[in-house]
This record gives sequence, C-alpha cells and structure tokens, in this order.
Amino acid sequence: MRILFAGTPEPALPVLRALMDSPEHEIVGVLTRADARSGRGRALRPSPVAAVARGAGIDTRTPTTLKDPGTQDWVRSLGADAAVVVAYGRIVPTALLDVPAHGWLNLHFSLLPAWRGAAPVQHAIIHGDDVTGACVFRLEEGLDTGPVHARLVEPIGPADTAGDLLARLAQAGAPLVLDVLCRLAAGTARPTPQPDEGVSLAPMLTPDDGRIDWARPAAEIDRRIRGVTPAPGAHSTYRGARLRLGPATPVPGGAYAGDDADTGALAPGELSVSKREVLVGTGCGALRLGQVAPAGKNWMDAAAWARGARPAPGARLGEQAAATVMTGGER
Repeated sequence: MRILFAGTPEPALPVLRALMDSPEHEIVGVLTRADARSGRGRALRPSPVAAVARGAGIDTRTPTTLKDPGTQDWVRSLGADAAVVVAYGRIVPTALLDVPAHGWLNLHFSLLPAWRGAAPVQHAIIHGDDVTGACVFRLEEGLDTGPVHARLVEPIGPADTAGDLLARLAQAGAPLVLDVLCRLAAGTARPTPQPDEGVSLAPMLTPDDGRIDWARPAAEIDRRIRGVTPAPGAHSTYRGARLRLGPATPVPGGAYAGDDADTGALAPGELSVSKREVLVGTGCGALRLGQVAPAGKNWMDAAAWARGARPAPGARLGEQAAATVMTGGER
C-alpha cells in the first residue's frame, strides 16, 4: 500500500518505523506539527516524527491546518491507499476523509468508546481504570467515533505513569496497524461500529490539572501524579514557591512513617521528614515523596531536597498556593 503518515510525538515513532521497515508498504508523505522551540536555549527543533521522516528522505509537510488548499492538493496528489494517524494533533477536515481509498486509520490509545479525546492514557490512570488498550479505527467527522478495525487490551500497573503506559501501547500498537492494513489490502477487513454505551471523554490536560490538592485521598493523588507524568507534570508549592513532584508512593496500612519520622497522623500537606524519606499528609492516608524539583532546579530525591530545605515541624506543602479543585478525580 501507498501510505500517508500523520503523527508528531515520540509515541508515533513505533508505527512510523514499522511502516518504513515493511516491504509491503511505501510511505509517500508525512504530516506532522511544525518545528517548535524547546530546551533552555529555546532553539527550534523538529518533532520526533519530522526528524525520523526527514532523515529517511520522506516528503514531510508541517501545515498549521489541513484546510489549506495547497495542503489538500498535495494530499490528493499522493495517491495514497490509506492514511495512518498516530497522535498527529491536527483535525482532518471532511474534504480529506475519503481521499485515500481506505480512509484515515487512527491508532487511539484507549478501548473506544472509552476516553475519546486528546489524553486517553492520562485520564485512564487518573480515574483508576484497571485496564486500557488501543484501537485502530477509521476517522469520521465525530470525535473518535468511527468504526473499529482492531483493538488490544493492556493492564494498568499500580506504578504506571502515563509515559510508561503510553510507551507500551505505542509499541504494541505498531503490529496492530500493520495487521489492519494487510486485511484492508486483502479485502477481509470488517470494522465494527462503536457502541452508544460506555462513552467517556479525555480532553487535553493543562498545567492546572497537575496542581495537587492535598485534601484529597492519598490513592487519588497518587493516580493524579502518575497520570500527569511526564506531562503536564504534577506540582505543589513550598513556602510559596513552585515544587514539581514525581510519582509518590501511598504509605500502606495507615502507618505514616518508617525510619525515625514522626509516626503521628499528618494533616493534608503536612510534611514528616526523616533521614531517608519525606512523607506528606493527605485527606486520607499519607504519601512517600519520590523525586521533587524546586523552582529552577533539577530533579532530586525528596530526602535530599528536605536536607537543604529543612522544613520546620508542621510545615506544609500547598500553602500560599492558589485555591485548587482537582477535576476528574472521581467517577
């Protein structure tokens, strides 16, 4: 098949590389987001997909919209049999949906119709799902509503971050896409319409979604931190300054301390510091902090941070921060 590929971030690369390595397919063009400034020097850098595609000599375009007439003419000129989409980040307009003979096939990282939208993996973790998965479906006008060609199921581990889970799904999804393309070429593909029941939405997350409300239960905060890791990232404040938070561990059995830390119950946000660990109280239970990053500094173990910060007895995270309400934390 002649394939048009559309994708942008790192999780799109396993499918792109699988298509590049397949003797049965030819990538005739790539759509991706424009080069963006990143890093401390704010230099322009290509998207991961653009870097790989350009390195392979593939015709790569970065339009700001697919409604542009010139871009639409280019898509039509490719004569693609199918378009494969993985986390592209642009809406495919109605005028292009039927241009490839087999349409646009989207690898979406959820078990549709659950978690339609831009952040399905993040929302699955935040809401405490035990399993998730990936689907290959045909794009239509609705948001992730098209018929499903294939799906796979993936358990969510108790320590999985969104980054961990997304990486596994991206790898497992590559052969799923190739299988669907083979069935389309053979004329044996039989997509299944999505059911009307079980629909949930996964809108894009913002930095506010990573702000931690320590009055929530420890298990809920644990899921939220893992769900926004690595992006947009979890954060709180200490003495009014921003403190980024890596995954934390709920303290089992309500025992709020190990080592020589204070063993009393901790108020929400209250810190308990020992030589080897830092605990923080929540609305129900406590969390053992992992990596933290004060404003303008690199990641470090929480215990190392505490040795420098020297929290006084009763010190709390979240004080002097804006009022917060954790959205989407409960079903």
